Amino acid sequence: MKAVRYHAYGDSDVLVYEDADRPVAGPGQVVVKVAGAAFNPADAGIRGGYLQQAFAVTFPHIPGYDVSGVIAEVGEGVSGWDAGDAVVAFLPIGVDGAAAEYAAAPAETLAAAPRTVELADAAALPSTGLTAWQALFDEAGLTAGQGILVNGASGAVGGYAVQLATQAGATVTATGDPRSASRLHSYGADEVIDYTVTPLLQAVAGRRFDVVLNLVRATPEETTQLTDLVTDGGTFLSTIPGPVTARDGVRTVQVFVRSDAAELAGLVARVDAGDLKIYVSQRRPLADLAAVHHEADAGRLSGKTILTP
Repeated sequence: MKAVRYHAYGDSDVLVYEDADRPVAGPGQVVVKVAGAAFNPADAGIRGGYLQQAFAVTFPHIPGYDVSGVIAEVGEGVSGWDAGDAVVAFLPIGVDGAAAEYAAAPAETLAAAPRTVELADAAALPSTGLTAWQALFDEAGLTAGQGILVNGASGAVGGYAVQLATQAGATVTATGDPRSASRLHSYGADEVIDYTVTPLLQAVAGRRFDVVLNLVRATPEETTQLTDLVTDGGTFLSTIPGPVTARDGVRTVQVFVRSDAAELAGLVARVDAGDLKIYVSQRRPLADLAAVHHEADAGRLSGKTILTP
């Protein structure tokens, strides 16, 4: 089969589109014929060797942990899944992944793919949708009537967070760029702050929120200023690694997403019900993955990119 692999840590040019052995389904696994593999910023960090303590890989390594496709082979001990089933999964990070024509997946990570979107685009849902869900509900316990600020709502996690918070009955304030404003309003955001025109702290001066979800890299001083936007007894959530200093009475949570097939199935159900929109900014052929990494490293990649074999 064809796959994109790297044989050592390094810049985007270590990624090579080449022949690789097709995986075989081990006990408790299936092999998925890949329809789509999503690029995530963490893929670039792992490739560069910056996340070795958390996600050490064995070379040569196939990146990509969000996958959609059709089951081609079922391993020993797997029940409830058959060849031909369309699925999505958040694969274990650090093992060979989805940037290939075929990928092995633990059966426990699988959910049936949405029926209402293109199968390739469904790869944009697993890890980012789960990050938003787990942050808002598992960590912050967001409820109707609360106010939430989503800082960095233009991205994939932010877009899902806006939709899920709106559906939960929260009042949603989001930051975004001019290109994403109409989309965020369509998701139900009550207010969209164009950070390219008005700095966030100026735009929300004098206001506080029950929950602040930060998806944007910031200095320690800026992060502390963001925590000051949280009400006493509220929660500050961040997907950005690093220490957070907050005043007493503000709970701070570093969000680490985990694969959860039941929660993923719930997100899929929302997609099929028309309540959760999957946004894909571009589809690219798998052979373009090195170029996608290069664009991400240079800060020129926006939205969610899906790679198709």
